[in-house]
Amino acid sequence: MTDTGDSDDTGTPEDGGLSDLGGIFASAQQALSAQAEAAEQIITGTAGGGVVSVEMTGGGEVRSITISPDVVDPAEIDMLQDLVVAAFHDAAHQVSELQRQALGGLGDLLGGMGGLPGMPGLPGPGESP
Repeated sequence: MTDTGDSDDTGTPEDGGLSDLGGIFASAQQALSAQAEAAEQIITGTAGGGVVSVEMTGGGEVRSITISPDVVDPAEIDMLQDLVVAAFHDAAHQVSELQRQALGGLGDLLGGMGGLPGMPGLPGPGESP
């Protein structure tokens, strides 16, 4: 009997058939598991040489803000506010890096595809990496 080119929908990994979906699904499960583990880690961002620190989870939830009494001067409230913002930025950058590392190569792939909305550390549609 000769092959007519007709095939069922199962296919093989070599021909790009549906059996590839199992590998894709397993990779997605691993990525979600890694992301969940990373979300439980605690990250501390600092500014001003450590006089302001922000503690947040790997999922981006702010846990605490610590401000050294040395920088609490009513005349310098603008500087203090800038330091708090800088500490948030530092912590958020560390969360992004943690998520990228947790996802490994899949994070690079997803970032190149425009990211997934709602995944901290990965750009969403229309955002630059």
